[in-house]
Formats: sequence, C-alpha cells, structure tokens
Amino acid sequence: MAEFLLRRREDAERLERELAAAPAATLSTASRGRGRPEEPDPWRTAFERDRDRILHSKAFRRLKHKTQVFIDPEGDHFVTRLTHTLQVTQIGGAIARYLGLNAVLAEAIALGHDVGHSPFGHTGEEALAEIVPGGWLHSAQSVRIFEALEPLNLTWEVLDGIRAHSWRIEEPPATPEGAVIRYADRIAYLAHDALDALRAGVLRREDLPAEAIETFGEPGRDWVASMIEAVVVESHRTGRIEMDPGRLEVMHRLRAFMFDHVYLRADAAPRRRRAREIVRDLVSYYLDHPDEIPETYRHDDADLLTQVVDYVAGMTDRFAIRRHDERFRPRLF
Repeated sequence: MAEFLLRRREDAERLERELAAAPAATLSTASRGRGRPEEPDPWRTAFERDRDRILHSKAFRRLKHKTQVFIDPEGDHFVTRLTHTLQVTQIGGAIARYLGLNAVLAEAIALGHDVGHSPFGHTGEEALAEIVPGGWLHSAQSVRIFEALEPLNLTWEVLDGIRAHSWRIEEPPATPEGAVIRYADRIAYLAHDALDALRAGVLRREDLPAEAIETFGEPGRDWVASMIEAVVVESHRTGRIEMDPGRLEVMHRLRAFMFDHVYLRADAAPRRRRAREIVRDLVSYYLDHPDEIPETYRHDDADLLTQVVDYVAGMTDRFAIRRHDERFRPRLF
C-alpha cells in the first residue's frame, strides 16, 4: 500500500516560510488581504489560490489567440501572448526561488500580468490609448478584468504586481516578487521575440547587435540564462531587485534595436495600420450600437465608452477580425 502525506493549508504556509526564506520575501500569511473577506482555503495558501484562479479564468484562456509580436503569423511555433505569459511565469518563478522569495506569488503575478492586453498586441493598445481620454494601458485593464469584469477577488499583492509589471508604470511594485516580474517580462520577450524574428526572416543572425551576443550569448536559452543570472547576482549583492548596470545597459540597447528592426519595422506598417483601423472601427460601431454589447460587459457603474472598450479590448485577434468583417464587409450572398 502506498503511503502519502496529507498537506493542508497550514502545512503549505509552513513550507512557504521555509522556501521563501529571504527576509524580504512576501508571505501569504502577511498579505494585506482581499477586497472581500473570504474564509481561508483548507488546502492552499492565499497566493496559491490566486494563482489557480487566474489559471482557470476565461481571460487567461483568451491569451492563446492574442498577438505577441507577429499578427496572424503562419507557422505553429511563433510565440503568442499565452506562451509569452508561460515563459514569464517560468523565468519569474526561477528568479524568485534563487533569491529565496515567494515563487508562488511571482508566478501568480506573471500568469495575470497580460490578461488585459488588447487584440493585436501593442498596436491595439496604441489604438485604444488614442480613443480613451487620459490614455489606456493593458496593465490597468488586467486589474480591471479581475476586479470588475471577471472578479476573482485576488489578494492585494497579486493585483499590485499586475498593475505595476510594466516599466512604463512610474510607481514600482510594492513587493520584491512584483519587481522580479518586471525583469522576467522583459527577459522573456527579448529572447523569444528575437527567435521569432529570425524564424520569420525579419532578422538574420548577423543582424543582431554584436554586444548582445558577446554579453548574453546566442539568442534563446543563452540570453534567458545570462539575464536571469545578471538579475539574481546583482539583487543578492545590493539587496534590491536589479540587474548589474553593465548588462542592463546592453539590454536597453538590445530593446531599442528590437523596436527599430522588429516591432516598428517599416514593412510591418500596413498590418499595424490595418490593426489600428479594426480596433477604431469596432469601438465606433459599438458606441453606435450599444445593444450589441454582450450583457457581461454592461456594468451600471461604467459609462458607454468604458463598456465598449472593455468588450473590444477583451477580443482575441481572430474574433476582432471576424466581428469587423461581419460589420464592415457583409457578404452579398
């Protein structure tokens, strides 16, 4: 007869204290709590519960059909928003473990960090930012999804990490685990986007900056391993979540190169322009036809523009294209 252990929440919390041994680690037992009080789960810590809720959410599932970089790519191996999210989760969890932080909290933040992304990636985000007064950010939309559209009643720490995962947010994350995900996100997308660009023929190996190869090695696993090490070693040295200045500067220049030669390259301009048109057209259409907005997006505390943007932002790429074709390219027979 097999022998098993029966691990309850109290055992999980004790294990959490043992594994997240760094004084700076964020423990679930010290969480600021949830927006609505709940009875503790009998088996899971608060952060384990959040991680599982995000993983089973509809918003998370939609990521599989949302653009990372290449809009509607041909081929099965290009990164989607979902596979990007999983890679951020692995990288963030690894950094957290190496530093004695709470890996479960880091993974929960990573799983939820991009659920608010619009269709067509950052191109869709730019289109919505032009429409919404004061701008629009996918990070804030991710929080809105979990608070209003698909309310999961997540802990304060997870929501804070999701809110501040982007380097564009001036107010930094309140936890070191949230700060870890800032780096994990950038490490993931630089590594896998470069591989996708090589796969697509947008870049050649010799096009990559020589200093990036000299500093981080070959694109892909070498880059990921080198960048993780740069964060772990420097963070341990300084007591703050940081990357050593020399490699951080190379990372910044690599990111600038990727924007110039991949993300904003001239030959992709027609697709980006088309994507912006689709987003703008859909917002305009649903503002004129609010009765066609699904009931789940009609909130009494939200004005019409917010309801429309919630709906359009939640669309996958192919759903947005299909809806646009139905409204603006009706079949003649």
